[in-house]
Amino acid sequence: MFSFQSFLRVIILVIISGIGLFHAGQAQDTLGLDEAIQLGLQNNYAIQIAHNESAIAENNASLGNAGFLPRLSANISKSRSVEDSRTVYSEGSLPDREDENAESTTTSAGVSLEWTLFDGLRMFTSYERFNELERLGEQQARLTIEQTLQEIIIGYYNITQLKRSLNALENTAEISRERIRIAETKKDLGSGSEYDLLQARADLNADSAALIRQETALKDAKIVFNQLLARDSQTEFAVVENIPLDEQLAYTDLEQQMLTNNVQLTAARMSQEIAELEVKEVKAERYPEISVNAGYNYNKNESGAGFLAFNETNGINYGITASVDIFDGFNINRRIRNAEIALKNQQLALEEQREVIQANLDSDYQNYINALRLVKLESENLTYAERSVSIALERFKLGTISSLELREAQRTLVSAENRLIEAQYEAKVAETNLFRLSGQLTGEGAGE
Repeated sequence: MFSFQSFLRVIILVIISGIGLFHAGQAQDTLGLDEAIQLGLQNNYAIQIAHNESAIAENNASLGNAGFLPRLSANISKSRSVEDSRTVYSEGSLPDREDENAESTTTSAGVSLEWTLFDGLRMFTSYERFNELERLGEQQARLTIEQTLQEIIIGYYNITQLKRSLNALENTAEISRERIRIAETKKDLGSGSEYDLLQARADLNADSAALIRQETALKDAKIVFNQLLARDSQTEFAVVENIPLDEQLAYTDLEQQMLTNNVQLTAARMSQEIAELEVKEVKAERYPEISVNAGYNYNKNESGAGFLAFNETNGINYGITASVDIFDGFNINRRIRNAEIALKNQQLALEEQREVIQANLDSDYQNYINALRLVKLESENLTYAERSVSIALERFKLGTISSLELREAQRTLVSAENRLIEAQYEAKVAETNLFRLSGQLTGEGAGE
């Protein structure tokens, strides 16, 4: 049977080869996405709990739990008593008897076997249901893995987004420092004003404050990410600073993959099948139950009082039992109706799940397409903003534009960089959601 551990290994290998985000030449302390995923799959508490719950479902899927196998039991006992007894017989029959501290010992041992031969085929249905529950447990474990992978990927690129925004602010602060240097030089030469210098310093302070806030946001995001990987929240690490995007996702392919491989849909179908089996199990109680039994018993009694001083018996017993409920207060009928209602609920839940997932696919795909468009647009805007700042800085040196105009060019650049980073992050989030909805996030169909 395909084990949970094997499944994890497959996921790790598929993600490493499929996502391909480990870059040669990275700094030694850089945490690649593939490494983060391995740590998460190995250490995340939710995945470990899901593993254990899946193992419980696997253990329950046995012939013995379904009722196929016989039940064999053995017992042995020995008891001893010390009693005073006085016996008075009818007149003239036997002399009266009085015993003090009479010891009696009883020893018994036995072996018994009971085996149900027929129970309305309920044991077959139960075994099938336990196997379905085992498969459902595997799907629920995979769902936990998918959710954890999604959180890891999105959390990782959120840190990338925050780090790139921090870099953009650092570049802006560097321009502000250059602006102060130019303003000081102009003031010393008599061509600048105190106002321009003070404004440049105030703007640098504003940039420094924004840097502090961004550094705090980045630190908080790393703490949350470390907790997701179940490691020390203060562990320091760097991330790659690019957000690769798959720009070739087709809606029809995603929809087909979703209908066949989505883990939630697969689990809902299994829940419906389990509900159908539960109806059959209850209906089987209407049929008679036939069982055979056999056993061996041994008894020995030793008595210090009474007529029998010693008695010993041993032997085998066997038989067959057939039983059927003639009337049980209509409880079986009630339970059948309840099981059929539960089945109807599972059918409705499946339809609802299908509609919800379809709606999520439509929404996420539209977000994905729009985000890709924004990435292209904002990439062009960033190029224009970078050129504008370069020109503005040169003109500021020459004194042809004011410090306010240079500051406005800086703001435009920061805004363009942040919009591009945000668009790339939104595209990656939508892409990750689409992979999860189509059952491709773990690299294989969940229904297999």
